[in-house]
Amino acid sequence: MKRAVVLIFVFLVSAPMEILAQCAMCRSTIENNYSNGDPGIAAGINTGILYLLCMPYLAIAVIAYLWYKSSKNASKKLSDSVTAG
Repeated sequence: MKRAVVLIFVFLVSAPMEILAQCAMCRSTIENNYSNGDPGIAAGINTGILYLLCMPYLAIAVIAYLWYKSSKNASKKLSDSVTAG
């Protein structure tokens, strides 16, 4: 458990450096297109950012659910074998 907490902490500390590097590029693209009268690309970039934000959490949730289900089935099989034996 401690190992997972340390891994998550390291990931969270190192991630903002890469994320902040892209902010200037996104902001300048949105400002240029919006000033030229095309607000549609700003909505597209925001949708893309939200999509990229949600995918890792969705993947972790699916893996956690499958792990929970597998663990529950294994404990049920173990309890069934103990009562049968």
